Order: sequence, then structure tokens, then C-alpha cells
Amino acid sequence: MPEKIADKTIFTLLEVTRSIQKTLADRYQSLYWIKAEMNKLNHYSHSGHAYPELVEKKDGKIVSEIKSILWKTDYERINRQFLEILQEPLRDGITILFQAGISYDPLYGLSLKIVDIDPTFVLGELEKEKKESIRRLHQEGLFNQNKTLPFPLVPKRLAIISVETSKGLSDFFKIINQNPWGYQFETTLYPALLQGDKSVPSIIKQLAVIAERTDAYDALLIVRGGGGEVGLSSYNNYLLARAISIFPIPVLTGIGHSTNETVSEMVAYKNAITPSELADFLIQKFHQFAIPVDQAQERLIQYSNEKFKKEKLAIQQLIQSLTWNSKTVFNREKNQVNNAQQHLQLFSRQLLKERFSDLAHTSRLIQLANPLQLLKRGFSITRVNGKAVMGIEELTVGDELETIVANGKIKSTVTQKS
Repeated sequence: MPEKIADKTIFTLLEVTRSIQKTLADRYQSLYWIKAEMNKLNHYSHSGHAYPELVEKKDGKIVSEIKSILWKTDYERINRQFLEILQEPLRDGITILFQAGISYDPLYGLSLKIVDIDPTFVLGELEKEKKESIRRLHQEGLFNQNKTLPFPLVPKRLAIISVETSKGLSDFFKIINQNPWGYQFETTLYPALLQGDKSVPSIIKQLAVIAERTDAYDALLIVRGGGGEVGLSSYNNYLLARAISIFPIPVLTGIGHSTNETVSEMVAYKNAITPSELADFLIQKFHQFAIPVDQAQERLIQYSNEKFKKEKLAIQQLIQSLTWNSKTVFNREKNQVNNAQQHLQLFSRQLLKERFSDLAHTSRLIQLANPLQLLKRGFSITRVNGKAVMGIEELTVGDELETIVANGKIKSTVTQKS
């Protein structure tokens, strides 16, 4: 009961909170279906209970917020339904349609006691977001922008957005690093959250970092393990899908096993269902380059071998031809030398005969011109002072003369010239 002090009626805090409790209990006796975003699940494994923080947002701002309670048995039942229908457990950051009663406790305050959550509604909300993102990207002409980029002939340098401990990333690395052909890839990991509300800003942040150094990479990869529709819901986000579509180098995605493509996968240059399939795609690109090169190498080797054989045969034929021709030429030249030798011998003999004949004739002429022969025929030689007298004008009276005849010499003196 309230206490009376002077003219004031004073209530204790407990009385006020119990009055609020009774009023709300009388006013809100039914269960209500409510739509809200589960900002945080706040599940405690030691007790099994969950205390979700529920919010409503407008233009990205929280306009309403309330705590809630999800007891262990209800949580386990609802979580099983999510796993069966969505292949994902309850998690932070999804919009849910839930059934709850309004509860007020003097100690713990106002809260909503959740008794059920409709998993099919979550699917519907995800589909609505997906369609709206697709519509906006088409309207802005960005939906196919990344697909129109030229793809490198050999995608060797890879920037990868993933979680370091991701099983999908581990599978990806195992395939590309242990490929039996020895293809070498250069990879740089940019860690990011890949699931939940925080995954969108986390991935976009790393996209912005990589965009500043695209010259260092041939392609960007977004890699994660498998997941259901809820786990992949962030990839339908318009801002994330737009960042991928306008990225300056090809974006390749391998983000799960779902057959229902997310918007981010749709706008990427290439979408692989799994990281392993993405690794196979990259290796195939190396094949497409390496196989023609190998074939060209084989053709070049074959052509070179054939060319060497052909040239070797030509050289052998040339050697054989040169051998035969040289023998023929040698024999012909030898015959010519022999003929020339015979002609030379005949010619030299004839020439010698002619020269001997000429010498004999000359000898006869010399013998005929010998002064002794002339002297024998009655001629003489007169000399004055040792010089033969050629004319009378060379003599003077008194000169001593020497006259040579065939059998001696005569000395005389000039007494008269006439």
C-alpha cells in the first residue's frame, strides 16, 4: 500500500513496477506475431537459453529496440526447424517473423517472450532483398559490368578475400598448390568476415584496399565454404553486389554449395559453386594457354627434326655429288695434264731440233765470218797504233803499219798516200 506523508502519496519502486507488470499482463494476454531484426542472438551454451536483441531500422537507423527471451526448449526446437528448412542455424543480423508474448518483470524490465519463429518468412525476406538488388543494378546499368572486363591469358597473380581458417580456402589452396602440372600461382590473402551483417562492410573494406593496387593482380577471388540461404544472405546485399560489379579487375566467386545464386555471384565475372571448382577453373585457364604452347613446341621440334633430316640428307647428297664430281674433274684434269705433258714433250723435242738446227746454221755463219777464213782467202788486215785502218784518211806519211796475213805479220812505214 502507498505511504502517506503530509499531503503526498508515496509508492515504492516495487509497487510501481508490479503495477506496470499487472497492467501489461491484463492488457497483453495474447501472443502476437511481430516482425523485427535480430541484431544479436545472445545464445548462452551453458544454460541453453538465448536473449535476442530485437531492433527496427529506418534508413539504417534504429528506431525501436527491445530485449527478448528464448528459453532453451523453444530455442532448440526453432533452431532444428531452421537447420531443416534453411540449412543454417539461428544467427545474428536476420529479419524474423516471430510469435511472442509481452512480459514485464520488476527486476528485469520489459521483454518479449519468444515462443516461435517462422523460418519461411526469413526466406521470403531474403528473396525480396535479392530481387530489389537485381532491379537496382539493372536500372543503373551495372549488372554485367564486371563480366565485360578482359580476362588475363594466364591468371597467375590472385588477390583472395576469405577467412584464414576457412575449409573452402584450404581446399582451394590444396588444389592449386598441388596441381600435377606444376603451375605456379601467386596469392595474397585479405582476411574478412564472410557471414552475418558484419560481412558486408568487412568485404567492401577489403575490396577498397585491393582496388588501390589492382596492377599487382590478375583477378580477385572471394572464397568461403558451403552454407544455406541464410548464411549467404549478405551476398544479396545491394552495396556488396555493386562493389563487385564495378571492381576494376575480374572478380571470381566460390562461396558455397547453394544452387540458388546470390546477386554477388550473378554480377561477378565468374561464379563457381565451390572453391574447389574455382581452383579447377583457374587451372583450366593455364591448360588453355599451356596446351597450345606445348603443341606448338612439339610441332616446332618435329619440324626442326624433319628440317635437320632433310638438310642432313641434302648435305650427304652434296658430299656424294662433290666426291663424284671431284673424281671426275680430277680424272679429266689429270688426262688434260697427261695430254699437255705429252704435247709438251713432243713440242720440246721439236723445238730443241729446231734450235739445234738454228745453232748449227749460226755456227756455220760464224765460221764463215771468222777473219782467219778471210785471211786464208787472200785478204789482210792493216793496223795503225793497234787500230784497224778503215780508210786512207786515217794515215799520215811516216806512220808505222802492221799488216796481218793468214800466216804472219808485216811491219811497214807509210812513205806516200794516193
